[in-house]
Amino acid sequence: MRYNEKELQALSRQPAEMAAELGMRGPKKGSVVKRRLVKLVVNFLFYFRTDEAEPIGALLLEHCRVTREEPSGFCISFVDTERKYHFECCSEEQCQEWIEALRRASYEFMRRSLIFYRNEIQKMTGKDPLEQFGISEEARFQLSSLKA
Repeated sequence: MRYNEKELQALSRQPAEMAAELGMRGPKKGSVVKRRLVKLVVNFLFYFRTDEAEPIGALLLEHCRVTREEPSGFCISFVDTERKYHFECCSEEQCQEWIEALRRASYEFMRRSLIFYRNEIQKMTGKDPLEQFGISEEARFQLSSLKA
């Protein structure tokens, strides 16, 4: 995926939905757990060395699976590749908070939520809530509109 490094760094400085120092182990064989500052901003998970202001990496949270591992750990694995990142939290509660936040962070989750709530509002009011913003019926974000 292409990205603009300066824009990504600017995004990493934005307020985080969640941030914490976690144990992190990367996808390479033999990699060890290292303490990292992990910061969730929109649908990017940035990770930093604990003593540095610039991120050393970022994970785009699309087409990935977040699963619990052990009582206080979770894993992010990507559908298209073998990449798997492991994280260790301080408690089971912190781990559950991270898992829920990461699952809500993807564009796909937000899109499905928009569709659901838009349909619910339309059922209740009889009006399309996005019509006032000039979004036409044809431009609805329906899952069935995607054709291969």
